[in-house]
Amino acid sequence: MPKSALITGITGQDGSYLAELLLEKGYEVYGMVRRTSHHSFERIEHLVDRIHIVTADLLDQHSLTVVLQDIRPDEVYNLAAQSYVPTSWSQPVLTGEFTALGVTRILEAVRLVHPTARFYQASSSEMFGKVQQTPQREDTPFYPRSPYGVAKVYGHWITVNYRESYNLYAVSGILFNHESPRRGMEFVSRKITDGAARIRLGLSSQLRLGNLDARRDWGFAGDYVDAMWRMLQRPSPEDYVIGTGSAHSVRELVETAFTHVGLDWRKYVASDPAFMRPAEVDVLLADPAKAAAELGWKPTVDFKSLVEMMVDADLERLKRLR
Repeated sequence: MPKSALITGITGQDGSYLAELLLEKGYEVYGMVRRTSHHSFERIEHLVDRIHIVTADLLDQHSLTVVLQDIRPDEVYNLAAQSYVPTSWSQPVLTGEFTALGVTRILEAVRLVHPTARFYQASSSEMFGKVQQTPQREDTPFYPRSPYGVAKVYGHWITVNYRESYNLYAVSGILFNHESPRRGMEFVSRKITDGAARIRLGLSSQLRLGNLDARRDWGFAGDYVDAMWRMLQRPSPEDYVIGTGSAHSVRELVETAFTHVGLDWRKYVASDPAFMRPAEVDVLLADPAKAAAELGWKPTVDFKSLVEMMVDADLERLKRLR
């Protein structure tokens, strides 16, 4: 019998790449979506005839329990969340419901009806926030600087608590920024690559951003879902930091994107206080040594290649639309 996996957040960037990976490995893949009047399957359109879509909601304990009872998957990947940091300030309670308590609800469903399932929780480098050491490792203290980061800390520790309290195979992957052409337009990486493409094609004349000095450890989402899978293949559950080990500023990302399309970014990009965070996270940098040693994982796409990949994809998309 092939292995089966349930992915919450399958319509997102990570969910789509993870579904592809698991299908390649012969899994039967179930993707969880919320019941709404309209589903956005743009990222998984090419997969819908090969996966099973099931309906449940991280806000509804009963629906999660029913899905786990019906499917009884070998692996559960909880990728669903309110994951856009700026929105977490304008909708902090909703962010807490999805990104924090939602983790508890799905863990409780696993515990009640299918405790042999292996569970992956999508933790985030935003938990480190006002960093207490650089680079950040698995034992670096958390100091979140946004409602999103705080909610992710809760999700992380409730996963640890269920592992230790109920002997569940439950792990957290502390993933640093990971991007791709499937990244949402609201995220700064995609905002930059789309902006560079639009200006190159004459569709826009200016790009307004927030803090250009913020530094992040950026990698390719397709690499990072492989790390998720590797975590659930280990004999015993362990948490891992996943990142490239190299940090770049927002300014460097802008320069790389605009240079790729032959433009001087300084003529088109402005820093706008309206896009500044209420509490800034200045630098996030991973130490992925444990993942390299124990998972055999390492990134395959470097920073420059990632940015150029995203710019090229946005150029092609905009040309088709035009």
